[in-house]
Amino acid sequence: MSRQGHPSRHLAAQKSFPEGASPSLCTEGFCARCHSCRPKMPAVQLLLLACVLWEAGARTAQLLKANDRSGQCQYTFSVASPNESSCPEQGQAMSAIQDLQRDSSAQRADLESIKGRLSSLEGLLHRLTLDQAAGPVEAQEGLQRELGTLRRERDQLETQTRELQTAYSNLLRDKTALEEEKRRLGAEKEDLARRLESSSQEVARLRRDQCPQAHSSSQDGPPGSREVSKWNLENLDFQELKSELTEVSASGILKESPSGQPRSEEGDTGCGDLVWVGEPLTLRTAEAIAGKYGVWMRDPRPAHPATRETTWRIDTVGTDVRRVFEYELGSQFLQGYPSKVHVLPRPLESTGAVVYAGSLYFQGAESRTVVRYELNTETVRAERELPGAGYHGRFPYSWGGYTDIDLAVDETGLWVIYSTEEAKGAIVLSKLNPESLELEQTWETNIRKQSVANAFIICGTLYTVSSYSSPDAAVNFAYDTSTGSSRALTIPFKNRYQYSSMIDYNPLEKKLFAWDNFNMVTYDIKLSKM
Repeated sequence: MSRQGHPSRHLAAQKSFPEGASPSLCTEGFCARCHSCRPKMPAVQLLLLACVLWEAGARTAQLLKANDRSGQCQYTFSVASPNESSCPEQGQAMSAIQDLQRDSSAQRADLESIKGRLSSLEGLLHRLTLDQAAGPVEAQEGLQRELGTLRRERDQLETQTRELQTAYSNLLRDKTALEEEKRRLGAEKEDLARRLESSSQEVARLRRDQCPQAHSSSQDGPPGSREVSKWNLENLDFQELKSELTEVSASGILKESPSGQPRSEEGDTGCGDLVWVGEPLTLRTAEAIAGKYGVWMRDPRPAHPATRETTWRIDTVGTDVRRVFEYELGSQFLQGYPSKVHVLPRPLESTGAVVYAGSLYFQGAESRTVVRYELNTETVRAERELPGAGYHGRFPYSWGGYTDIDLAVDETGLWVIYSTEEAKGAIVLSKLNPESLELEQTWETNIRKQSVANAFIICGTLYTVSSYSSPDAAVNFAYDTSTGSSRALTIPFKNRYQYSSMIDYNPLEKKLFAWDNFNMVTYDIKLSKM
């Protein structure tokens, strides 16, 4: 491959002289080898450069000198190509150049295609990245919403299941109780039928034997005497008949209590201060666990068809206390055979219920409402909230039992014992109208309600009991509503079964009724004369 050196470029720019011209004619210099004019200093430099190149590249480069067509001297350097052994023809060179151009165009097109695909991939990757970043959050929110819905549905189903189970349990319990009552009533009916038949037979036998016995007595004994040796004294029915025929003078005789101490006659309306409480007399024991504590009562002002013997009983263990057992006769109560079962329209709370003038008075469960339930018509006649009264464990007696509101009866009427926040836990005593349950008068005592085990009212005076569990407790305080003053007492009071949950006074019988650890007991009392 040939290349022209740059000395020829300089020489071509100068004026040439013919062969043999005088150098003196050149104003800037004369070249002795090519016989042409040129500048002096550039020519020397060019010669030196040519010599250097000749010496340095003699093996790979050649310096050629020749005149061109115009007669000018030209120097040519030849350098061997490191890649090509020979120079291609012009057509081959053009073909190679075109091939290179085509290859370049194809490569450029491929490059553009690759760039387009790369841009598409970058866009797709960007979208995927955004989807991956946003997808889990949206999916998680959706799952959380679905999970919340499922949880709510599960809670609703569990609540409904519990309610159904509770209702089913209540129905089974009521069914069991009714079946038990049915069996008891059947047994009582059979027993009464046997007793009736036995009584009929005994009456017939007595009638047959009456005339001979009368004749024998007139002959063997003195006039006016009655011979009873031939009678069957061991027969229960005869003993009852004999007691009915026996005349006993009651004038000037005080009845004896089971403890041997005198007490006032039943029906005595005289009032006085409590001075003595007798030993407890157990009438009956509850059979089931629901009878751990409760309330039993008789009406001091009985309304037809009830009598002074009619007894009511409520087992207050449980969360839905509605059943009131009624015993028409005292014997039914002692044997546990109710003649009727009342189902209250709303549950009651605590052991503070009483019966007075034909109505049951009780505290509605989890409320400060006093309810009057008429037993004969089985309807609610009145309801009244006690202003500010604590309830459901706020101010109970010391034994608990949600005894915040305790109703009581005495010779003067209906009372309610409770406490309020304003009284700071001290006993508040109010007189109630038996018909409308309006508060007629209220007293605030200085006796803390939670420091005493129970309370009752006699002749307008409030009495409290010191302990519900100590065998040797005491009636320890008295508050007289007529004077508004209180005093300490030390009247012995026996908790025979060591868990007295109810103590009430019956002004008709002049006794205390109590419920002591499954046992229904009575206490005779003695009042001082006014």
